[in-house]
Formats: sequence, structure tokens, C-alpha cells
Amino acid sequence: MAKKRSIRYITRKTNMNTHMGNVAIERDVIAQYAGVAAMECFGIVGMAGINVKDGIVKLLRLDDVRRGISVIVRNNKLVLNFHIVVAYGVNVLSVSENLISSIKYKVEEFSGIEVSKINIFVEGVKVID
Repeated sequence: MAKKRSIRYITRKTNMNTHMGNVAIERDVIAQYAGVAAMECFGIVGMAGINVKDGIVKLLRLDDVRRGISVIVRNNKLVLNFHIVVAYGVNVLSVSENLISSIKYKVEEFSGIEVSKINIFVEGVKVID
């Protein structure tokens, strides 16, 4: 017998109940905010868009950064998956740790929703002139 999925997995919005009423935030809004915040981190060149069919990775423009991030809501907490391109010569572990702490703080402050997990997938390296 198939399990029933929670409505939170199916909807594109994250709903919060407050004393003043309900607040609904689109997952794309959270992804866009997280992408712009990630671009401020040292060592991040940009978000990577992946063509699943061909396996080709391309650097996304600033207005498309949300496509390099997936937002999943589980048990009223956020799980963020980042597909990034880093600058050549940086320490990937340091950049990742900085990205995680910065994004966790900024997204929680912005949305009011706890971030339970941030996964980072380094899809490429780019030489910065």
C-alpha cells in the first residue's frame, strides 16, 4: 500500500500560522533569496544549472540563481540543496562552511522557518580574472 504524502511536499508554498493570520511563502522566493545571499559569500562564482539529459553544467545568470537551488519542506523545516561553481584556488571546505552558516542565518531570519539541512554540490570550478 502506498504511503500518503503530506500536503507540505506537494504544495509550492510554505505556510505559517501567526497570531495575525496566515503567511504563505513560495519555495521559489526562498530559493531566489538564498541564491542572492550565496552570491555574497567569498569563493562562490555562481549557481550551476544542470542539464540532466546531457549532464552538462552551466553557470547561471544572477536572475536565474533559483534554478541552482532546490527547497524542500519537511516537518515544517527547510532542506536546501545548492549546486554551485567555486573560484579556482579556494579551499572548498572553508567556502562550504561559510556558505552553510551564512545561508542558515539569513534564510531563517528572512522566512522565520528553521533550516534543518543544507546540502552543497560543487558542480564546477572557474578561474576568476
